[in-house]
Amino acid sequence: MTHLNPDTTDRISQNTPCRRKIYLDQAATSCPKAPGVADAVYRYLAGSAVNVNRGTYGDAYSLEEEILDTREQLLKLFHFTSGRGKNVIFTSGVTASLNILLKGILHPGDHVLVSSMEHNAVMRPLVQLSHTGVTFDRIPCSPDGTLLLHEAENLLRPETRLLVCLHASNVCGTVMPAKEIGDFCRKHSLIFILDTAQTAGVLPIDMEEFHIDALAFTGHKGLRGPQGTGGFLIRDELAAQTEPLISGGTGSISHTEEVPGFLPDRFEPGTPNIPGILGLHAALSYLEQTAPGALFRREMELTDYFLKGIRKLDPEENFICLAGKKSTDGRCAVVSVQIPGADMAQAAWELDSRYGIMTRVGLHCAPAAHKALGTYPAGTIRFSFGPENTEAEVDAALGALAEITGISRRKEF
Repeated sequence: MTHLNPDTTDRISQNTPCRRKIYLDQAATSCPKAPGVADAVYRYLAGSAVNVNRGTYGDAYSLEEEILDTREQLLKLFHFTSGRGKNVIFTSGVTASLNILLKGILHPGDHVLVSSMEHNAVMRPLVQLSHTGVTFDRIPCSPDGTLLLHEAENLLRPETRLLVCLHASNVCGTVMPAKEIGDFCRKHSLIFILDTAQTAGVLPIDMEEFHIDALAFTGHKGLRGPQGTGGFLIRDELAAQTEPLISGGTGSISHTEEVPGFLPDRFEPGTPNIPGILGLHAALSYLEQTAPGALFRREMELTDYFLKGIRKLDPEENFICLAGKKSTDGRCAVVSVQIPGADMAQAAWELDSRYGIMTRVGLHCAPAAHKALGTYPAGTIRFSFGPENTEAEVDAALGALAEITGISRRKEF
């Protein structure tokens, strides 16, 4: 989509609240979920809702096969060709996965590299670990969120052990150069952990080509599965170095009180989120049936439409300032804006209460990213798009911004 609808300016000038809710907070969680997800969860809960790894009967074995198939789907999605089903570990999502990995791998004296755009899912565990003797440095980013990877060379120390970073910013959508980061890590013998919260199911990710040692994913965003699902994929050699954060019953080797040394049991104690995993299985099956890249292309059409609409409304960015990249190059479908002189929370409240437009406002659990982008401490209003959103909904958002900022009352408009 390369132009704003001809009648957009007419709609912008009409102070008419939306008659229905418009969901533009896809970066927080996808809505709606993929076709088949709700049915899969319901069928399990309403039918033979047995446990896994505990029962010695047919229904339990069938359930285990479906969960194994979900693991295989994830191996395929992330091109982890050297891995097997056991190398896929289910958790509640990216946050739990990163905590397990960082707290299980790092020891006092270790040094870590991160980007300057990190989410608190990375930074809070690292700050916790810093109180025990782990240190970290931030690789600088440009004001649009682009990683300045060449500067990482100056941050290396003899004790640098790993590099962990997000694949795309949850604040402004800027995509990190995962392959180049992987090459850098291989060159310097660093462990590479990638947080794919905003990109799993959206951008192509190749664990082998990118030299990723562990990949954390969530099921409820780009994969369009249920909340409370996710996990990580990990190489055998790194798994052996990672101390489990949580331990307990696994249904295996019950004769011993020692933590299992084999995968996935080593990192999957207790009862898993079986309804969620089955919903995730349905979501992954839907993605497999969709033309590669089709959903991402649709999201980027809407993102391009929105970005061009903002530029048409306010070419000089006097009333609406875009955070991050100004075009769709090197980004995903996440766009943050700041309204100079306005209270961002008040503006977001107006978007919802007056226009029915749901967004995310504030610092987005990523204060370092806002500092890099120059939007700290006021924060931004974040618009994020999914494949089911429409140009009409984007028009409504543009119209609402024009009215809230006063652009629609300017004579020249």
